[in-house]
Amino acid sequence: MNDTTTVAIIGAGPAGLAVAACLRQAGVDFIIIEKEQQAAPAWRRHYDRVHLHTTKRYSSLPFVPFPKHYPRYVPRDLFVDYLDAYAQRFNLRPRFGETVTAVARDGRGWRVDAPSGHLRAKQVVIASGYNAEPLRPGFAGIDSFTGTTLHSADYRNATPFAGQSVLVVGMGNTGAEIALDLAENGARPTISVRGGVHIVPRELFGVPIQMVGMAARLGPQRFNDVLFPVILDVVLGRLERYGLKRPGQGLLEQIAIASRIPVIDVGTIGKIREGAIKVAPDIAEISERGARFADGKQGEFDAIIFATGYRPGYARFLEPGVRPDRSGVTPKASDLGLYLIGFHNAVTGLLREIGIEAQAIADDIRHRLNRKKAGEIPPV
Repeated sequence: MNDTTTVAIIGAGPAGLAVAACLRQAGVDFIIIEKEQQAAPAWRRHYDRVHLHTTKRYSSLPFVPFPKHYPRYVPRDLFVDYLDAYAQRFNLRPRFGETVTAVARDGRGWRVDAPSGHLRAKQVVIASGYNAEPLRPGFAGIDSFTGTTLHSADYRNATPFAGQSVLVVGMGNTGAEIALDLAENGARPTISVRGGVHIVPRELFGVPIQMVGMAARLGPQRFNDVLFPVILDVVLGRLERYGLKRPGQGLLEQIAIASRIPVIDVGTIGKIREGAIKVAPDIAEISERGARFADGKQGEFDAIIFATGYRPGYARFLEPGVRPDRSGVTPKASDLGLYLIGFHNAVTGLLREIGIEAQAIADDIRHRLNRKKAGEIPPV
């Protein structure tokens, strides 16, 4: 792979494709490196029923809106089709099967190492994904469990679990939707919820929650964090009776500080009310046939699905001591010529932020290149 380019883009998911399209429009050369054999591999592996939780109007990538016939909340298969067409439209041809092993300073530029060789670049854009590596925390007794265990990354649909009692560990958006899928298709799910969780409807009084979040950014965070629980209790009811408590942090405060977005309900709460999905507290210990929970109660389960999240994973290949900010273009990241895209979980939606970040990164790179041509910055 030994080569030289202006910009090396690591990852060919939505973020990598978006920044590549913006660089193409800006006339800047680049090379995309992708460890899998197809673009957007994570989206191709998502469970069957997944849809975008944000509206198509605010979830498309730069320059190309979703087709008019797409539904408001785009399903996985149509989103993958859209990404394939997007790559074709901008003639984006990633180098597939290249797992980056190191990104290190090389003079004033960067060296990107992969099994087939190395790539030298003036700038590097890390677009390897927020959900790059599944997290599966250790639980006491897990090795004794005789049933099926898997991470949510490996879940496709409920068919293998029909008629079974299934424990879903974690109630983020993925855990909530997998539990719903199980309940609708013949399984008996229980969700183990650690701590509190903010839950919002996908639409509030007919308005997409994403747009509500965009409007909320215009007002004081503290005021909105006081107001939202009152409104949500009217819309969803008091969920404490079902074992679902709110965390100490306000909804917007939690997004800002911990990058944790609320659970966007697409039917899970209704199934909990019906009793089709049970709620349990945190796990104290896993046993041969099930689990004991923090409240002392026990349950028997045929399978455990760990919806326990992911980590970005870019620290694994990034040169020690180099830790750019996650928010895309920052003075520090710009000075290094190193950018992150797709790591900012905002109330306005990850894909919308990707579009904004992609354009900002491309503009920053083009500006820096123009300054070098003008002699304002020493050449690489």
